[in-house]
Amino acid sequence: MASRPPDPTGQDQLFVHTAAKVRAEKVPLAERMRPRTLDEYVGQEHLLGPGRLLREMVDGQAVSSLVLWGPPGSGKTTLAHLVAEAAGLPFVSFSAVLSGVKELRATLADARIYRQRTGQPTVLFVDEIHRFNKAQQDAFLPHVEQGLIILIGATTENPSFEVIGPLLSRAKVLTLEALQPEHLVAILRRALGDEDAGLGKLEVEADDAVLGAIAGYAQGDARIALNTLEVAATLAAQHAQQKAPRLDARLVQEAAQHKAILYDKAGEEHYNVISAFIKSLRGSDPDAALYWMLRMLEGGEDILFIARRMVIFAAEDVGNADPQALSLAVAAKDAVHFVGLPEARIPLAQAATYLATAPKSNASYAAMKAAREDVQRHGPLPVPLHLRNAPTKLMQDLGYGKGYEYAHDDPDSLVSHAHLPDALAGRRYYEPSGRGHEAEIARRMHERDAKKPDPAD
Repeated sequence: MASRPPDPTGQDQLFVHTAAKVRAEKVPLAERMRPRTLDEYVGQEHLLGPGRLLREMVDGQAVSSLVLWGPPGSGKTTLAHLVAEAAGLPFVSFSAVLSGVKELRATLADARIYRQRTGQPTVLFVDEIHRFNKAQQDAFLPHVEQGLIILIGATTENPSFEVIGPLLSRAKVLTLEALQPEHLVAILRRALGDEDAGLGKLEVEADDAVLGAIAGYAQGDARIALNTLEVAATLAAQHAQQKAPRLDARLVQEAAQHKAILYDKAGEEHYNVISAFIKSLRGSDPDAALYWMLRMLEGGEDILFIARRMVIFAAEDVGNADPQALSLAVAAKDAVHFVGLPEARIPLAQAATYLATAPKSNASYAAMKAAREDVQRHGPLPVPLHLRNAPTKLMQDLGYGKGYEYAHDDPDSLVSHAHLPDALAGRRYYEPSGRGHEAEIARRMHERDAKKPDPAD
């Protein structure tokens, strides 16, 4: 549900940071350890370093609407809190998953009262803004334009695809990066030493190698890193008995064993990973192709989506350099239907390694595009008379089919007349690459051209 702004009558404090309110409660470590000031914030130096955009915006208290785009656990929510607090503005959190029209109306009503009393806007933080549809995102526009709210949207998806243009034109898009291992180790070290909000009272010991292992498991996500640390530290304290608890690799592995692989099959990561898979196949790298394919499968991707992409790749990027590639890709697709997971990974792996190591040619694909361009450019050019069907005497009298040469009557199956419309005479679309089987195709085409009868003869 959306959290409401402070009491517009002024009786309540205008802004109380969420982390400060929950430190005494039983909440996850990641929530308790949210930075209380920008100076405590770790990472995103490209935004918060001296002279950088967001730092200048906050220091000058000239906060404008923002879209924070970054991977999970990179600090988007925390940054939104701190920006609002530094600007001295009320902060309202609004979830695209849990909140609806009723909550938005109530929030806007309170924001109007607050602006009437103070002349200041309310910072409205919309988590997972990409989950709102176009109409829902449109609802924010007039209130942003009127200055009633400063909108800060957070998204893990590329805003170019997921946020409507009018909102993007009224907001600055800031890209947050996945936290580096050294950032995560610093965050974990601070949590171990913090007796108020962190794990300091447990007196757990850990060297940088163990904390680095946790950072590796977290893949740039501070939330995963802190929650893994909390579980590992609890296990260490339970096992320690009388001696000081100490983290080791075994405890860290046990705490992190249920970590999910980062892969959003409905979002940008989906497109990034499938792109890496296709480019690995095209680059003749079977090892990388297998890695990206398994990344998708382990992340829950639709196995038929992968099979379909391989069928397309076989025709587009291998083509006639290895005509068997398409047959193998189709067979793998059929095997997926017939066998199902988990065994279906085996024929997919066979197909992926075959496609990656096959000779490559996009000559058929390039020829298709060139022919399509001529179709679109020239429109419905008339079929030459000698190629037209002549089922009636009238058509025969009009010259339909006249001069057509039956290829099988020639020893080399060659004819002297053209097959393209007159306007495209001599046009060639398919140029075999000379790789793999296309070397043989190129040889045959060259022989055909050399033997082809001259129409003037």
